Amino acid sequence: MKVLVIGGAGYIGSHAARALRRAGHQVIIFDNLSAGYESLARGFELVKGDVLDRAALAQVLPRVDAIMHFAAFAYVGESVTNPQKYFHNNVEGGLSLLNAALEAGVKKIIFSSTCAVYGEPAKIPIAEDTPRQPVNPYGVSKLFVELALEAYDRAYGFRYASLRYFNAAGADEGGEIGELHEPETHLIPLALRAAAGQGPELQVFGSDYPTPDGTCIRDYIHVTDLADAHVKALDHLAAGKPSFAANVGTGRGDSVQEVLAMIEEVTGNKVPRRVVARRPGDPPALVADPRKAQELLHWKASRSLRDIIATAWNWMQSQTKTEKVR
Repeated sequence: MKVLVIGGAGYIGSHAARALRRAGHQVIIFDNLSAGYESLARGFELVKGDVLDRAALAQVLPRVDAIMHFAAFAYVGESVTNPQKYFHNNVEGGLSLLNAALEAGVKKIIFSSTCAVYGEPAKIPIAEDTPRQPVNPYGVSKLFVELALEAYDRAYGFRYASLRYFNAAGADEGGEIGELHEPETHLIPLALRAAAGQGPELQVFGSDYPTPDGTCIRDYIHVTDLADAHVKALDHLAAGKPSFAANVGTGRGDSVQEVLAMIEEVTGNKVPRRVVARRPGDPPALVADPRKAQELLHWKASRSLRDIIATAWNWMQSQTKTEKVR
């Protein structure tokens, strides 16, 4: 199949593009490069455009059979202080894409959703029947698109897979691409920078949570496992099977302290850190119940926390060497 990867010059989209190519699909990347990097799209056809630009979408959509949509702003804190930005890009952009796809007759989409649609769930691990009650504008923006997809499926036969991510981390195992964010807010790259002496000491947000060691627990999934789930979801829709929403995680939770211990083990370096106040809205634990994706897609995350950290560390070191050569 020929697949349009919206946001394919970003972190997860670039890994999905490579997973699609490995599976024999043709890929066109569509990205406005506001948060993506041209280097991550190297080796693919790159169309520079914005999801809010219906004319740009109309030029490329007739050439494809399906869409993977990764283009969204995803900083929870920023969504609270600047909700207009999130509703404009994530909601209006999502609707612009759906309407342009409908006009072009492209009715298969894999949507990059998030566990943030659940808000602060009462029960861990989180199953898909957990009420969707997001507590920040980022989660609300993703839920809006999920609801639009459900309505478009009922009204127009527009088939979708909404994949609700947990914490994507790690890097391509061949070392070709990895995590590039500006600003960087994710625990693992920030801790690796601190361990390498390339960044400030790590801030640990709270050590008094109701968890075994007092720090937050999250479900970390290797970005390549996540990308493979997208390919399986595409296969599901291509086979004429129904639309669905599913969690994409490992089913295992690791605390901040456990992640830092593994980073120290992999790198051989201490992670300089200090405990600061909790961030508002950080739930103590977010862990997926991944059984639906496993049963529906015959997919299971296979890479460990050690794999995540080792690949991220290799990627960071390769970037450092490249910068020194320059």
